[in-house]
Amino acid sequence: MAFFSDDLLEAAEALLDACRAKSLRLTTAESCTGGLIASLMTEIPGSSDVVGRGFVTYSNEAKQEMLGVRAETLAAHGAVSGETAREMAAGALARAGQDAHLAVAVTGVAGPGGGSAEKPVGTVWLAVAAAGGETAASRRHLDGDRAEIRRAAVECAVAMLRAAAGRAG
Repeated sequence: MAFFSDDLLEAAEALLDACRAKSLRLTTAESCTGGLIASLMTEIPGSSDVVGRGFVTYSNEAKQEMLGVRAETLAAHGAVSGETAREMAAGALARAGQDAHLAVAVTGVAGPGGGSAEKPVGTVWLAVAAAGGETAASRRHLDGDRAEIRRAAVECAVAMLRAAAGRAG
């Protein structure tokens, strides 16, 4: 069985087509999805004209070193927060330079452990940064086991990127 459903692959193709139509390039900053968004995009032949790079930053240290997430942000809000997701997306966009116009970031608790009363398993924060624009974040509570939560987070990321691509340019 394929990890990505036909519907998700079709949504990703539509995203890539929307980006091509506006000459937009994408980058990803992933924690709980561990590179699945980039994997989905690169599953589609010809995606290299839209996808330039991706950052997998599972640890707090990686978020700081690779994306410039501030230690103060992590200390005050934790890795699973809107503040961290925004800094991840903005950092990915900044570090991609001319290679990206849109960046998506995902950080969350995929389970089965690691949740808390404040941030139960299934809590996911996503953010999208646009060059010359704002960085928007969204909190989601996703149901299911670890694989289902991660797949649902990828679906959310694709939807957010499609919306941002529609507003861009």
